[in-house]
Amino acid sequence: MKINKKLLLGSMIITTLALTGCQTMMSGMGMIPMGSSTDQEDAANLWAVLKQNNLVGNNMKRVRVYPGSPPHGKILETLHQQVTVNGYTGLAIIKRNYGGPGVSTNAVKSNPGKYLKAVTVMFKREAGYDPEDKNWFWAKYKPNGSLHTKPKMGMDIPLAGRVAKGKDEGCISCHKGAPGGDFVFAQDISL
Repeated sequence: MKINKKLLLGSMIITTLALTGCQTMMSGMGMIPMGSSTDQEDAANLWAVLKQNNLVGNNMKRVRVYPGSPPHGKILETLHQQVTVNGYTGLAIIKRNYGGPGVSTNAVKSNPGKYLKAVTVMFKREAGYDPEDKNWFWAKYKPNGSLHTKPKMGMDIPLAGRVAKGKDEGCISCHKGAPGGDFVFAQDISL
């Protein structure tokens, strides 16, 4: 049986466009409150600013490492700084999540790149972005700056934007329980 390569390529393109359009439509309708093309663009812009400020990437500032717990890494680093993204200045809270075989505070201190699994970020957006949830933008990045995804309804939804808004578990539902009602667990960070 001979496969028509043009027909196969055309089918793949149509399927990709349909899934992308479906994801964008569902996100736009509020069915999926995260991972829209706008969320992905905002996440890319945020990562670029964090990298420029040496908060992520190969030249990242190092801070105290400490034992963590799920859903973050077994070992963590947390830092915060005001950053300007797309003309808006807000607080960015960056948590580096370390894990894997042999991970320990000493192992992370000597070779952070080997154990870095994710970089989770909260960025305080402008008033009106998501007032119900204190206007936080959430993103879960891979060490290279691309976004982690979550399978949902046959698609891989990028973890950026209002991550898991309205759900019983996830970024927003967990951080709603932070003391002080500001969604921030770290006691040394004030808004």
